[in-house]
Parts: sequence; C-alpha cells; structure tokens
Amino acid sequence: MKKVVAIAAFLCAGMASVQAQDLSKNALGLRIGGNNGFGVEASYQVAVAQKNRIEIDLGWRSGDHIDHVKAVGTYQWVFPIENGFNWYVGPGVGIAHSSWDYGVGPYRNDDSKTYVLIAGQIGIEYNIKSVPLQLSLDFRPEFYLSDGLKDDFGPDFAFGIRYKF
Repeated sequence: MKKVVAIAAFLCAGMASVQAQDLSKNALGLRIGGNNGFGVEASYQVAVAQKNRIEIDLGWRSGDHIDHVKAVGTYQWVFPIENGFNWYVGPGVGIAHSSWDYGVGPYRNDDSKTYVLIAGQIGIEYNIKSVPLQLSLDFRPEFYLSDGLKDDFGPDFAFGIRYKF
C-alpha cells in the first residue's frame, strides 16, 4: 500500500510540474480587431500571481461614420494546455467615448457619447519559446452601460501579438 501511495504522490507531483506555466511577468504589444469597425489597441499584461494577470488595453477604432476611443482592463485566470499553449478567461471593466456623423449639409448629425462598459474575455494564446513573443486570439463581449446607445452589446474579436519581458 505504501508503494501505491508513493507512486501516486510521485505521479501527482510530476503532473503538477507539467501543469506549471511560464506566465511572463510583463507583456506589451497590440490587439488587432474589434467591433463596430477595425481597430488597434495597445495591450499590456502584468502577472499578479502564478496563474493570474491583469490586461489593460487602450485603443482607437474607426468605422463607417463612427470613431471610438476605449480603455478596458480585465483580470484573467490563465490555464496551461501544453507546448506553450494557454487559455484564459476573466471579467473586465472599461470606459469609452464614441463620436459619429451622419448625413450631409443641413441634414448632418454630429454627436458623441462617453460610457462605461463591463466585459468578459476568453481566449487562447501561444508562447513562442525561441523568442519572447506571445500570439493570442480572443473574444471580449462588451456590455455598454449608458442611456441612448442604439446597441448596448458589442462582440469584440481580436488577434494579439505581444513582446514578453
């Protein structure tokens, strides 16, 4: 019985070391994609624990007659898959400003609005071992908390590339 317990403990310890991940202390790069038009966000990640990090994204998006400036922060739990792949999930909050213009001449309508949003984020990433780069693909549904917006939901899909340090 002692041998079975020793073997089980050894296997569990081995599996724990396989599940350990190389979560970089910092990562800085771009998040490309978005909702309501194509855009780019500057993206910064900082590890706050062995399997947790905070991601802060600041970006500008432009669409048909509408421009957005947005800052979003998410708290993420990171789970290893294998061979440099991880998946992550977490909640977030943000603030955004939108301005738009429609029509021409006397029928022109210019307006702008600042609003708060809540978000979630789920994605997969690949950490390249030969160079300190991280590639990611994620989905960040955003719910806008404001009166007067025509759509209060924005599905935000993006590809990310970050330098790890």
